[in-house]
Amino acid sequence: MQNYAEVLKDFIERHATGLTVGAVTGIGILGLRRWMAGGVCRSKARLDGKTVLITGANAGIGKVTAMDMAQRGARVIMACRDIPKAYSAADEIRVKTGNSNILVKKLDLASLKSVRELAKYVQENEKRLDILINNAGIMMCPKWKTEDGFEMQFGVNHLGHFLLTNSLLDLLKKSAPSRVVVVASVAHVTGQIHFDDINLDRNYDNLVSYRQSKLANILFTRELAARLQGSGVTVYSLHPGLIRTELGRHLFPHWAWWKRTLASVLMMIVKSPWEGAQTSIYCAVEESLANESGLYYR
Repeated sequence: MQNYAEVLKDFIERHATGLTVGAVTGIGILGLRRWMAGGVCRSKARLDGKTVLITGANAGIGKVTAMDMAQRGARVIMACRDIPKAYSAADEIRVKTGNSNILVKKLDLASLKSVRELAKYVQENEKRLDILINNAGIMMCPKWKTEDGFEMQFGVNHLGHFLLTNSLLDLLKKSAPSRVVVVASVAHVTGQIHFDDINLDRNYDNLVSYRQSKLANILFTRELAARLQGSGVTVYSLHPGLIRTELGRHLFPHWAWWKRTLASVLMMIVKSPWEGAQTSIYCAVEESLANESGLYYR
C-alpha cells in the first residue's frame, strides 16, 4: 500500500496544471480583494463637544460612519427616511459605543418640505454643527419623481442635499472650523448635466440619471468650496468604492440571470460597509485636510 506522501505526490503530478491554475486564481482573487478594500482612516481625532449630522445613517456606510463619529465622542444626528430602522440603528450605536448622545430625526430627501423641516429644527435647537455628511442616496431606480416633481435620483442625490446644506450654512459658519462631506461616486466621470432636460423626461435612462446626479455632487462641492473660502467651512467630495449595501436594490431585479450571477460573484470581492465608510470618515476627521477644500477623494 502506498504511504500518504506517495499518494500526495502522485496526485500533484497528475493534476499539476489544474492545481497551478487554481492557486494562481486564488492568489489573484485575494490580491484583488485586498486592493478593493482600499485604505483605512488612521486618525485618532476626538469629537467631544462637537455635533455631526449624517443623512441616511440607518444602514450601510452611513451607519458605520455614525458609529465612528459616536465612538469619537460626537453628538450624532441621524437624519433618515426610515425612522423605525433608524431608531434600531441608534440603539445599536448607543450600546456599542457607550455614547447616548444620539438623535434620530426624520428626513425624506425626496421632499423639499421635509428637508426644510429638518433644517428648521436644527437651526432652532442645535447650538452648533461641526460636520455635515451628505451620505444618503438612491441608485438607478425606475423613472420616479420626487414629491416636488423632480426626477428621483437628481432630486434625492443632489437637490435635497443642496437645499439642506445651504439651509445649514449659517450654523456651520458659526461653528467653524467645520466641514461638509459629500458622498459622490466615480460615476461622475462619465456624467453630464442635461440642462435642456434636467429630469430626463424625453429619454429616461437610470444610469444616465445616476451619473448626472453624481456629477452634480462634484460640481456643487467645488462651487461651494469656492464660495466659502475664508469662512472656516471646508468641503470635500468622495467616491466610497463599490460596496455591499442596499444602494443597488433597484438595479439587480431587472438584470438578466447571467448579470445577476456575475454580480453575486463580484459581491465576494467588493468592499464591506466598514471599508466603504473609511473615505467618508477620513474626510470628516483627518487633521491634515483642515486647509484643503473642494477636492475629491477616493
